[in-house]
Amino acid sequence: MPEETLETQATQAAAVAPAEPYDASKIDKLEGLEAVRKRPGMYIGDPDERGLHHCVFEVVDNSIDEHLAGFCHKIEVTIHVDGSVSVRDDGRGIPVDIHPKWKIPAVELVLTNLHAGGKFGQGAYKYSGGLHGVGAKCVNALSEWFKVEVYRDGKVYSMEFARGKTVRPLEVIGKSRHTGTLITFKPDPEIFTLTTEFKFDLLANRLRELAFLNPGLEIILTDERTDRTERFYYKHGIEEFVRQINQNRQVLHPKPIVLGGKREVEIEGRTEEVFVDCVLQYHDGYNDQILCFANSIPNPDGGTHLTGFRSALTRAVNQYARQQELLKEKDPTLTGDDVREGLVCVLSVKLPNPRFESQTKVKLVNTEVEGIVSSIVYDGLMSWFDANPAVARRIVEKALLAARAREAARKARETVRKTALTGGGLPGKLADCSERDPAQCELFIVEGDSAGGSAKQGRDRRFQAILPIRGKLINVEKARLDKVLDNAEIRTMITAIGTGIGDGEGEGAFNIEKLRYHKIILMTDADVDGSHIRTLLLTFFYRQMPELIKRGHVYIAQPPLYQVTRKKRVEYVEDEAQLNKILIRLGAEEVRLRNLSDQRELSQKQLEEILELLDALDKYARALARHGADFADYIEHRHPKTHELPRHLVRVRQGNDEQVHYFLNEQELREFSDANPDLGLFGDDEAAPPSDKPRSGPTRRAVHIELHESKAIGELLQRLEKKGFHLEHYAAQDQPLFELIEGEGDNARVRPLFSIPEILAAVKEVGRRGLQIKRFKGLGEMNPKELYETTMDPARRKLLRIELTDAVEAERMFTTLMGEEVEPRRRFIEDNALSVRNLDI
Repeated sequence: MPEETLETQATQAAAVAPAEPYDASKIDKLEGLEAVRKRPGMYIGDPDERGLHHCVFEVVDNSIDEHLAGFCHKIEVTIHVDGSVSVRDDGRGIPVDIHPKWKIPAVELVLTNLHAGGKFGQGAYKYSGGLHGVGAKCVNALSEWFKVEVYRDGKVYSMEFARGKTVRPLEVIGKSRHTGTLITFKPDPEIFTLTTEFKFDLLANRLRELAFLNPGLEIILTDERTDRTERFYYKHGIEEFVRQINQNRQVLHPKPIVLGGKREVEIEGRTEEVFVDCVLQYHDGYNDQILCFANSIPNPDGGTHLTGFRSALTRAVNQYARQQELLKEKDPTLTGDDVREGLVCVLSVKLPNPRFESQTKVKLVNTEVEGIVSSIVYDGLMSWFDANPAVARRIVEKALLAARAREAARKARETVRKTALTGGGLPGKLADCSERDPAQCELFIVEGDSAGGSAKQGRDRRFQAILPIRGKLINVEKARLDKVLDNAEIRTMITAIGTGIGDGEGEGAFNIEKLRYHKIILMTDADVDGSHIRTLLLTFFYRQMPELIKRGHVYIAQPPLYQVTRKKRVEYVEDEAQLNKILIRLGAEEVRLRNLSDQRELSQKQLEEILELLDALDKYARALARHGADFADYIEHRHPKTHELPRHLVRVRQGNDEQVHYFLNEQELREFSDANPDLGLFGDDEAAPPSDKPRSGPTRRAVHIELHESKAIGELLQRLEKKGFHLEHYAAQDQPLFELIEGEGDNARVRPLFSIPEILAAVKEVGRRGLQIKRFKGLGEMNPKELYETTMDPARRKLLRIELTDAVEAERMFTTLMGEEVEPRRRFIEDNALSVRNLDI
């Protein structure tokens, strides 16, 4: 580089250099768990819905490690009404003794210090999924509050944290003859800004997987918000897993192929054992599904164990086909895609020192595993083929058919590609946009010409493209790729999207770099036909362009279900929760509230704030009612000075009589339990000593419920009190406490209210008056302006992004609804008929 250029650059750099010196004071070190809160993405992935649920799995993984070590047989996961989650196991319990080096209880060390744990070769765990010592302590750091109870050494120990910092030191709160750990935490909304709401189905799918992978382990998931419970227990492990995945398919062989074995490997001078379990089964479909796990941790991106399996399967099928002369010498070798068509496989390895690509453990990178898996699978398959020649022949014949179809699909793909390049470019029915940056562009795939016409007129032509779809698409679940490409609507979509289709290389193969729109939005009617077309479209993308779904490019438009009209005001409503908010808002605009204790009349804004608090409290009141408690009674049992709310509830039933007892803390609860040993309040306590005296009257039964929502309720009540609403008025009084006023002057209507909860009910009642609700059935019913405002305008619309959160459940659902077998589909409809929310008749 010329000297003058260097001098010029140096002068420019000096001109923009900061005035402050760059010295040691500019270097910072994050202490303890601060790093986790500062950069949560390094530890749990993005703090979105996926990261939120990953927190539960991190805690559960510790219990799974106890099971792998041979000590845990049962795990209970509970979602509480306040949004917190509990994970209880019956393992050994986290050690509580003082650590010889760090001089703090071991439980505090492992929950507050990064890279502290029992999985670094001290002998506590041989086969573990948690390796970095960052799992549970990350959850602690990212939680608004975090509580741990440890059952060991005949005692119950308890400790509490807030955002990773200890707020209540370790203390003994009771006695127990059982062992285990109970962790309860509430995600911090400061970190999880998108959502802090746990989804039952997301948790259930992962817990089901864990139960399959750990035969003999019982996992129970309970949702206190909806009183829903599921139990997962599988005696035969991953063989049952494969059977369940294929339950709605026509299988080539009823009994899955079960392979397994162990190999010794040298690790850091030690001889260790690696275990491989592999179960596979072929069906008559065209798609393959291979699920990989290492020490019960799912590896969706595969890794060395997947590479070893694939090479062994391809080698074994080709070797057997040539041995039996099913594949002639001159014939081309079957590819991996050919031998995997119609395959479902679950591959699980257990190894002492697994290495993953990242903390989220999506890919295994141990190089020694590839050869071990390949050897065990190849030897096992060759032996199985020799013992089952009829099934082996069917597998080879299926692979040969796949090879022929692959060649036909390749030619069809090239034809589609050449048509797009030489036959006039984009399809004529596509109304394209003017913007050329794919990141800014949206493609609306619209059902029918009527809605397509409205969408074309109403769209923003700069960045919104419209592609109308007429008639029914081909069901890609029931057809090979070459048949799929014969469908005109499919070819139109492929050409418009631009990426190509299917696996492999060459002309027409899928290439994400050629994507023309970063948002592909399916916009169909909210009726039966619309749902069917949407499902066919989703099946197409899931099977032939799965990368678009994985990268978050596929969306479903959410047109409103109802149009709500009151006077001259029109609003669009999507669900009951939104309708409830509208009722509250409309009612609040029509009334005024007077507090009779000080004759103060609330402003419009003050009333809306009060109603928001009451609506949130109403949710908790209903949850407490499900526990058998009365909300007003619960509030009355708060501490007279601190106003702390009870954290425990015990229902005692004797015959037809039931009493509810509240306890502010564990100490009060323990004293009650000691005074009433016959209740067996903690099922794990020693039974009361036998008495010679005969029992009189019916036996007493007790149910203990820990009220995790007490903290959230307390915060809402404090805010209510600050606004001048006294909590002793929550229950109904003899004299009116408030007046709800409608209208002005002499025409004003005054309604007396005798309790705080009556305010919400009365305002909603006013909001409902004169309300007209119209149900939208089709996009074609909306004019272009209405369609744009409700469904297409980026500022106001609501889009549902399609995400592949659980591959097993997605596979099961597409196979059930779109596959060849009729009986599973009929059963699904019968099972879910009463759960449907929006039925088009």
